[in-house]
Formats: sequence, structure tokens, C-alpha cells
Amino acid sequence: MDGHVVLAEGLEKRYGEKRALDGFDLAVRPGAVHGLLGPNGAGKTTAVRILSTLLRLDAGRATVAGLDVARQPREVRTRIGLTGQYAAVDEILTGRQNLEMFGRLFHLGRKRARLRAAQLLRQFDLEAAADKGAGGYSGGMRRRLDLAASMILAPAVLFLDEPTTGLDPRGRGEVWQAVRQLVADGTTVLLTTQYLEEADKLASRITVIDQGRAIVDDTPDGLKNRVGGDRIEVVLRERDHVPYALQAVARVAHGEPEADMAELRVHAPVADRVGSLTEVARFLHEFGIPVEDIGLRRPSLDDVFLRLTGRRTEEEPTPDQAQDTKGAAA
Repeated sequence: MDGHVVLAEGLEKRYGEKRALDGFDLAVRPGAVHGLLGPNGAGKTTAVRILSTLLRLDAGRATVAGLDVARQPREVRTRIGLTGQYAAVDEILTGRQNLEMFGRLFHLGRKRARLRAAQLLRQFDLEAAADKGAGGYSGGMRRRLDLAASMILAPAVLFLDEPTTGLDPRGRGEVWQAVRQLVADGTTVLLTTQYLEEADKLASRITVIDQGRAIVDDTPDGLKNRVGGDRIEVVLRERDHVPYALQAVARVAHGEPEADMAELRVHAPVADRVGSLTEVARFLHEFGIPVEDIGLRRPSLDDVFLRLTGRRTEEEPTPDQAQDTKGAAA
């Protein structure tokens, strides 16, 4: 394993003539959250489904917890947990009954399953609805129940495929806290997400995937630095004022400022957040330049992909996206 609890080398998966994974590599060290970051159709879910033995690979090699996913799928399943993109709970059963059922399926026994279900209901703030049918739950509540079911046991590796889909900020925070607790208890988490913020909050390392290949693997800070880190933006009211804004931003920029003439927007990476904003605002005020907006922002997923791949994340769904959606729904 060479110190890695998840290791993928040259994974390939084809749907007809299209390649969902095209030589994908991944190395996840134990005892942490590793983020797999990419847009819809990039290959995230296909990779997770292969690593969790739900999908056969066409080429390459992968091991999870020291076990070969192609040759030892049953053994791999005893060491992992998985939460897919869509909640997979029984809507006829109550929340409590769902969790107790999963507990019995994991051979906890009746008493232990009941105790574990009660613990998870508290942890995910579902006690008030514990004895109501899951079919009456909101989307966010079903998502929390689904995540709780994947945590019945503390697996060696937990695959979370966009786990906060449909959750409000409070529910998302609860999921994040639960993930951190699992890692503290020794579980390694592979988290797929479209959101840089989520990966930044949870992951100690992030792999960016695009068109079925890993294009960069780095820490969250390293990834943000690759796309310029914090940026200052000035939106102007008049085109003639763009040169003044460029001059102001150049005084504080950590790199060359750029101008978007269509949006009358000047922006650049900066190292000193507050100091840079103050200096640019002072300069523009002294020269009497009115602005529509001025502020600081963190990199977004679009910033990452535009810088690393030269294109935006909005694109037509690929066969990966279509096939994975069908698989998750099933």
C-alpha cells in the first residue's frame, strides 16, 4: 500500500466510445479527509463506484484498505462505507426503523442496533422526527438519515459522494462535524464535491479531476495559491475609469491585474486582504472614481478550472454523468 489506504493507478472506464475515466490516479493516506473535486461529468462518481466495488474497471489497478477491488470485492465491502448522491432510505419505515434495520444488516444485534440508531438520531438532529415515516421527511432530513445509515459502523474507509446535496447551512454543518468526528475516531474519508468551500473545510488534501484524469493533487492552501488565492475586485460605472482602477489595483496586486471590459471589472490576486482593499479604496476616492462595487473574494471552483483547464465548469453532461445518475437512482 506504500502508506496509502486508497490507491488507484491508471483507472479506465469506458461507456461505448467515451471514456469516463482515462488513466485516473489517486493516492489517499489514512486518517484524514481527502477531497475529490470536479464538476459534473468529470469522473468523480465513476471513480468512487469503482473503488467501492459497485462498478468494474476496464483497465488499471486499485486497492482499498490493502485489498484489490477487482479480485477481492467482498473483502473490500467489509471495510468501507458509502453514501451516494441520492438518499437511499426506505420511505415507508420511520427514521428509527431505517437505522435499526441497517444496524441489523450489519449484524449488530437487536439491542446494539437500537442503541446505535438512537445515538445517530441525536447526532444528526433527527430525534423529533425519529418515529415518523421517512417519506414525510424534507430532502435535507432524508439526506441526513442516509448519511447516518452509512455511519452505523465506523468503517476503515468512508466514501462520501457529494454528501451535503440538499442540506441547508445548519444540516451541512452537522454533516461536516460528523465527518470530522469519524476521522478523529480513525476512519479515512474520500469526499467528492463540486464545492471548493466544502473541500476546503474538511479535506487536508484535494485531488482535482477533469475529463477522467487527475490534473492536480495538493493541499487546500496549495490549490488556492495555484489559482491566485484571495482576489480584489473593482467594478466600475464608466469605461473611461478602467485605467485608474488598473493603476490602483497594480499597487497592491500579487501578480498582473486583469480587466474585463465587458463587465467593467478589474481584478487581481493579493496577499494582504484588508490592507489591499483599504489602499485601493483610498486611491480611487482620492481621484474621484465612482465604483459600482469593490471587495475581496476567495477562489471558486470556476476559478480553479478556468486557470487549470482554460474552461468553465458549465458544460454538457458526459456519459459519466448520465450513467452515474442512473446508477445512483437505482
